[in-house]
Amino acid sequence: MMGLMQQMPLNISSLIVHAEKHHGDTEIVSRRVEGDIHRTDWAGIARRARQVANALDGWSLALGDRIATLAWNGYRHLEIYFGVSGSGRVLHTINPRLHPDQVAWIANHAEDQVLCFDMTFLPLVQKVHAQCKTIRHYVALCEAAALPADTGIPNLVSYEAWMGQQRPTYDWAEIDENTASSICYTSGTTGNPKAALYSHRSTILHAFAAALPDVMCLSARDSVLPVVPMFHVNAWGIPYSCAMVGAKLVFPGAQLDGKSVYELLEAEGVTFAAGVPTVWQMLLGHMKPAGLRFGTLQRTVIGGSACPPAMITAFREEYGVDVLHAWGMTEMSPLGTLCTLKNKHQSLPPDQQMTIRLKQGRAIFGVDMKIVGDDGQEQPHDGVAFGDLLVRGPWVIREYFKGEGGDPLRDGWFPTGDVATIDADGYMQITDRSKDVIKSGGEWISSIDIENIAMAHPAVAMAACVGVKHPKWDERPIVVVVKKQGLEVSRDELIDFYQGKTAKWQIPDDVVFLDAIPLGATGKMLKTELRKKLIDYKLPGT
Repeated sequence: MMGLMQQMPLNISSLIVHAEKHHGDTEIVSRRVEGDIHRTDWAGIARRARQVANALDGWSLALGDRIATLAWNGYRHLEIYFGVSGSGRVLHTINPRLHPDQVAWIANHAEDQVLCFDMTFLPLVQKVHAQCKTIRHYVALCEAAALPADTGIPNLVSYEAWMGQQRPTYDWAEIDENTASSICYTSGTTGNPKAALYSHRSTILHAFAAALPDVMCLSARDSVLPVVPMFHVNAWGIPYSCAMVGAKLVFPGAQLDGKSVYELLEAEGVTFAAGVPTVWQMLLGHMKPAGLRFGTLQRTVIGGSACPPAMITAFREEYGVDVLHAWGMTEMSPLGTLCTLKNKHQSLPPDQQMTIRLKQGRAIFGVDMKIVGDDGQEQPHDGVAFGDLLVRGPWVIREYFKGEGGDPLRDGWFPTGDVATIDADGYMQITDRSKDVIKSGGEWISSIDIENIAMAHPAVAMAACVGVKHPKWDERPIVVVVKKQGLEVSRDELIDFYQGKTAKWQIPDDVVFLDAIPLGATGKMLKTELRKKLIDYKLPGT
């Protein structure tokens, strides 16, 4: 017997329709590349998203055509989010921090038809447009008067001139919910990037899950600052969840320094913020010397890479802000886990709570996960056994765009490339990337643990642990360190700092000091590049 319920497709356009109808006067605040603060609301975003849809129709773009962006977090980018997907096209957010050759490769691989870009990225577009064979139209996200007379870019128009003349009415079509809605490419640390092609259905379900109380706990009472870029896995889905619940959105634009982020947090009554650890390091670095406090910020989600314990402690104990560890992947839209404490853990001593908070968290509804050993057998959820982390769910990819790399699944599960443990309460902890596992004398060493201990030292700004060849133990860990400006720590002092914090045989054999650790386009450490820098390195005594 089938249910007798109405069949309403899960379309992204329904989010902006709901936000306009029920939260139309809720503010959307943006720091623009022009330097000023722009204010609109969900009704304004909805109206202009309809104008974007009409403008795309005017160019006779087919359903499923890819519309690319090179843009910061802001109201125009948000309008494009809904105007593109709502009209049946596919939103393609390109990471402008990638190498220009990689930007061109991605645009060609996606067969983008239109590229919308902030004026910040005009030099980048001028550099790559001749290589972009499929792009027919270029849209600069500015007023017509701000567009230089001779850019050398063909078919270039200003956003305001292009969409501003369009009708503000548009009948959003009912689209098959399994239709593609957006596409995001992996960071491509090895080889060419591969693309995850999201559907309307997967995006809506992800937005529901992200807003749940034990996940981001988003509501119409929140003022939300997504520092995570809209070109990084669709800002972790936050724009969609905020439209769903009617939250206020505050966009930082290109100014991600500690002072600028702090000013927005305070001026706009931000209660929830999300970003990668490097941004929060800059924020805390600005606040502490000036003796600043938060007026409204209650919680922040930190993801993209493991959050150092010292950062969680600083936010919680010095500023009263709850830090929620998160984990996910481009291939997962991206959320997989988020670390909120269960009720039974609320009464634990602070040190035991911290042990839990340092984990990546519990699987959110919709995501199933397991860990398997080298033999493919599932490992127990005891917090001790570790193995390759596999996931599945309605917003996890089944294959990459254009079938790149063949079938990625193992018996229906997606292999994340992470090594992890899962405890009896379901808390998952990433212990390494599978390619970064350090095996010393047959025993496993977590590079993340080694890095976290180094990061707790007051003179250490950044730390990366890598394994190097050893004639007896096969491999031994060393830690590569960037010192904080104006502070000093010696090799011996840092080695001594490990005493009592980890097993003696896990203490790094050496410390290498560098001015900078190579970072990828999303802020993650590039250990492949780091190993190249250390190509001539020899362990002491070998």
